Amino acid sequence: MSAYGAYSIMLAAFVYPVVVHSIWSSEGFLSPHNPNPLWGSGMIDFAGGSVVHLTGGMTALIATKILGPRTGRFYDLRGKVLEQPKEFPGHSLALQCLGTFILWFGWYGFNAGSIISLTLDDHYLVVSHTAINTTLSAAAGCVMTLFLSTILSEHLTGEITFNLQYTMNGCLSGLVAITAGCSVVESWASIVIGLVAGALYLGVSKLLVRRRIDDAVDAIPVHMINGIWGTISVGLFAEPTLMKTVYKNSTHVGWFYSWGRGSADATLLACQLVGILFVIGWVVGTMTPFFWMLHYFGFLRADSLEEVVGLDIGYTGGFRKHRDSLNFELEGKKMDGYLEEYEHRKREKAYFKKNNDRMGGSLPASSIHQESLHGNSYHGRRIITSNMIESLDTISNERMENNNASEIANDAAVGNGSQDRAV
Repeated sequence: MSAYGAYSIMLAAFVYPVVVHSIWSSEGFLSPHNPNPLWGSGMIDFAGGSVVHLTGGMTALIATKILGPRTGRFYDLRGKVLEQPKEFPGHSLALQCLGTFILWFGWYGFNAGSIISLTLDDHYLVVSHTAINTTLSAAAGCVMTLFLSTILSEHLTGEITFNLQYTMNGCLSGLVAITAGCSVVESWASIVIGLVAGALYLGVSKLLVRRRIDDAVDAIPVHMINGIWGTISVGLFAEPTLMKTVYKNSTHVGWFYSWGRGSADATLLACQLVGILFVIGWVVGTMTPFFWMLHYFGFLRADSLEEVVGLDIGYTGGFRKHRDSLNFELEGKKMDGYLEEYEHRKREKAYFKKNNDRMGGSLPASSIHQESLHGNSYHGRRIITSNMIESLDTISNERMENNNASEIANDAAVGNGSQDRAV
């Protein structure tokens, strides 16, 4: 939770403000409202395809790469690659559907509301047009992802299955993709944008799994990839009349419309690409060292045993009541070993927190009962000193009595034990 608060502050205080100022402020070097816009055009991002979604999606990619996959997703508990990645399905498909519809509904305020005022000029027409485009792109992305995932499923398994999770994320991909240009593209173009967005989402989602990048909620293909595609699509499909209505300038329009003028002017497309590169560069330059710092000090990732027994147990404190429900996931005594080790780990952390100043050490991020783990951490830093080990061994009689079971569970959960130890 401390890491969540830290990177939320970092994003809100330092990352987003620079992107917002550069693209939306009349003084921003990418803004079309600048008296001297970039190449006489500036970057068009009406509701935040790059400002919001590309920034967030790029942050998700950096965090995912540094954090690493969830325990058991691509590797077993000893670090060996699984033949087939293990799926971690959500607990309620109905709630996922509800959440998708809530987001879709909110997107009308997100996109159409970006016009700010209904009373100026013909802004009420822009609002209605934006809402229509938002609907069409979302529906197109939804249908495309459902269609492609069904065909792919039949090709790979021989059976037709309809994956609602892919379908819902395809809908969100269409919404993200239309965000940048919802006010300046025609309705037919919004359908094309949504169809491409759905295909891009499914392809990149599959690619991430093949590359063993564990994006738990598909934020990278939904927000980053389709934030990029939506921004590029403005440079292709921005219609002259709509550009004149919204931005009071139709000198540089979508590349396809420039062909109709006989000029093939790609100035707007070039501005869109510059904006994408700027956002990526700024996010990478600021968030990469920040996440590495969180990772180095052990704040970024949950405790390794908490991942095995379940984060709900660690955060809600309901340990005993969940024991029976957890036993079916791993065979009897093995799960008991994990749970016993988890209880020991909690007592260790409480002890070190209480005695940290007196002992001159630091709070461990992994279990320390075994000599082979001394000086190592699940988070990749030195954390344990000899006097900590000696003090713990002196006061922890219960741990001494259960030492063997704890070693077995820790070897399986952390993967740093002897390779020939029976689990």
